[in-house]
Amino acid sequence: MEVRPSLPPALTHLNELAGNLHYSRSRAVRDLFDRVDAVTWAQVEGNPVRFLQLVPQASLDRAADDSAFLAELAAAWRGFEEHCADQRVGALDSVIGADATVAYFCAEFGFHESLPIYSGGLGILAGDHCKAASDLGVPLVGVGLLYRQGYFQQCIDAEGRQHPRFEDLEFSHLPIRPATRGSAPVEVRVEFPGRMVTAQVWEVRVGRVVVYLLDTDVADNTAADREITHRLYGGDRRRRLEQEMLLGVGGVRALRALGIMPSAWHINEGHAAFSILERVRELTRDGLAFDPARHAVAAATLFTTHTPVPAGHDTFAPDLIEAHVQPFLADLGVDAPTVLSLGTDPAHDGKHFNMTALALRGSRQHNGVSRVHGTVAAQMSQAFWPEVPAEENPLTHVTNGVHVETFLNRDLTRLFDATRRDWRNHLHEAGIGELVERIDPARLWSMHLSAKAHLVDDLKARLQRQSERFGEAHVRLKQRCRVLEQPVDDFLMVGFARRFATYKRAGLLFRQRERLARLIETSPRPLVFVFAGKAHPADEPGQALLKEVHELSADPRFAGHVLLIEGYDMGLARRLVAGCDVWLNTPEFPMEASGTSGQKAGINGVLNLSVADGWWAEGHDHREGVANGWSISPTPGAADRDVREADDLLTLLETEVIPLFDRREAPADNVPEGLPLEWIAWQRHAIATILPRFNASRMVRDYAERHYRRAIDAGRLLAQDGYRAARARADVEQRLATHWAGVEGKVISAPGSIMRQGDSLTIEIETTSPGLPPQSLRCEAVLGDGAFRRIVVGELIESTDEPIRGRHRIQLPEDLAGEVDYWLRIVPTHETLLHPYELGRMVWL
Repeated sequence: MEVRPSLPPALTHLNELAGNLHYSRSRAVRDLFDRVDAVTWAQVEGNPVRFLQLVPQASLDRAADDSAFLAELAAAWRGFEEHCADQRVGALDSVIGADATVAYFCAEFGFHESLPIYSGGLGILAGDHCKAASDLGVPLVGVGLLYRQGYFQQCIDAEGRQHPRFEDLEFSHLPIRPATRGSAPVEVRVEFPGRMVTAQVWEVRVGRVVVYLLDTDVADNTAADREITHRLYGGDRRRRLEQEMLLGVGGVRALRALGIMPSAWHINEGHAAFSILERVRELTRDGLAFDPARHAVAAATLFTTHTPVPAGHDTFAPDLIEAHVQPFLADLGVDAPTVLSLGTDPAHDGKHFNMTALALRGSRQHNGVSRVHGTVAAQMSQAFWPEVPAEENPLTHVTNGVHVETFLNRDLTRLFDATRRDWRNHLHEAGIGELVERIDPARLWSMHLSAKAHLVDDLKARLQRQSERFGEAHVRLKQRCRVLEQPVDDFLMVGFARRFATYKRAGLLFRQRERLARLIETSPRPLVFVFAGKAHPADEPGQALLKEVHELSADPRFAGHVLLIEGYDMGLARRLVAGCDVWLNTPEFPMEASGTSGQKAGINGVLNLSVADGWWAEGHDHREGVANGWSISPTPGAADRDVREADDLLTLLETEVIPLFDRREAPADNVPEGLPLEWIAWQRHAIATILPRFNASRMVRDYAERHYRRAIDAGRLLAQDGYRAARARADVEQRLATHWAGVEGKVISAPGSIMRQGDSLTIEIETTSPGLPPQSLRCEAVLGDGAFRRIVVGELIESTDEPIRGRHRIQLPEDLAGEVDYWLRIVPTHETLLHPYELGRMVWL
């Protein structure tokens, strides 16, 4: 039996605040619940919905009679209303347009630990994307799945073995509600082989953004189908395919059932790529041919790829795909091989249906999530545009960022509020780093030590729970916590928390164990390395890494200096990124697409010690006398890369990190114990350089301005006049497939080998293109190579129809000097292009 309290009228707003994940980013809102009853708040682990179901009536009654509390509640409510207001400074409504909506599809969303439907970085990034969209007024709706058992809860036994624990979520305990249209709950049905599967639609409110989640655990379905949405990334290949069909096809149908007609579609990783087929099916069912429909859909679609790791790109057996798309073929008007061809990866054997390939072919804009990753992803995808150099193909990048208010520690949030009340509206501006430039060093250090002390208390409590479950003697726990018992300003804490995937190399620190042991023994300040993270239940090498760290934590040389903390989630992550002194990241270059935990650490003044991969390759800022962390140069291709990079890691710790932390100012007035002033200067520099560049507001602004607006315009262009431009685009691609091999060009005139400044630098080219009008071709000159590269576009100056010839003129720029190399080429062009080389054809002369 559960006896629930009645909410006093004076506290009505608490119920509304609990039902909106605005609380996940607002400390002011979370603090309200803690003020009402700290014991219950700790018991429910920060879940306000469950809190209001379990809190004693007496606690609510006291709060209702507390004028100071009511004033705080009123202030938090005003802040929530202001956040959800239609007009706010810096909003992007005008960029997107009042009549447009962006649909954002993702397999997981990480908003807060109270809604555990995420596994790691992809989901938390998606959650931050939605929060920033709400901040900026981007008219965005999210689409995902509601997992009855989430990912898994992690338990590590006394031998270091990970045990996944799956428990059903009680939806009435979560900040979700059934989605309705009018008063009727919304359900959708999706065809699966031999049956229909029904999904209920739920909604999650995140500020002013709504995310819709599909759930198959409904009475209409068979027992097997009710389990489609039970576990995130669980089950066999068939179950994974069923989840992705539901997400893509069912997600589109859910939006239609709700009356939402997006103008732009963002597919966040390939899991949702079947949304492309469903949208094509909608058009073909209404009479548009398959190829024009495919181009119309692609024009309004953006695809973001998040990893170069093969396991992150789902593939399925063709016969499994064929069985699942069979019910759609009649509406699509094509055969199964045509659909299967959309998922063929030309760089591989073609024996699998690749979701990334489907997403690339079904979108016209594509991006990686850091500068390094954009380059790597373009190289990986080069076979989709085989005649175009990888560095010029359409796959670009938008570097990830983090939602600042979600991960910024409490004291820094209060400092920013006191320094500049509207700082949240200006995160995309370079000058926002000035928030910390004038702060007193002693105050900044005190705020860091406060966050570190909170982390230490949490770690000790977690270690005690682990020790009790292991049945260990108290002396073992005491040994494990011996460094944590020392003053927090005295020991250096290094954090490593993320998925335990092998490419992230959690064990790199331990490659030279004797040297690490000597470093720990001789360090002038105690060292403690804190590890946390989950390995996928099917990832045996990742679980072996967890076991290795656990065993090392019990090694007498490392006991108390190496800690493995179980149960990694967003709550622990927030404490770690705020309270550690150094954030360690050791991925195998170039496998870290972005990585955002280091960004979260950096905005809190935690210094990064990382391989120069992902975001850190562009984020590391080292100036004379100050930096925002340390960078380990990767050695890709070297047979002993792990040995080299482990050596560099330990060398940096020994010669730079530890000495910088150890240097303290001599005791002075008002600073009796001295301060690590150089370290504090680096902390300030970390916040000032990372905060403006790597926040989610900047990221979403980039997406809106570079991609969403263009997708909206392109989608509308191809849909105009009965899809005239979509039909024209399909015709052009068919002509190119038939006639491109016959395109030729010859140089009619060009500058001599020696030219004088002021001479005319003109090149004329004659093209021959049977089956292709000269107007569909563009001639270009590519000047220079390497870091210096300029492309000069020519113009068509005359053409003939019989034979089909064109004369093109390229006027080279007047500012050329010295030796200049140039190359000439011909590419196709069309009015529908969003990228000059997206047609994938190129002839070099």
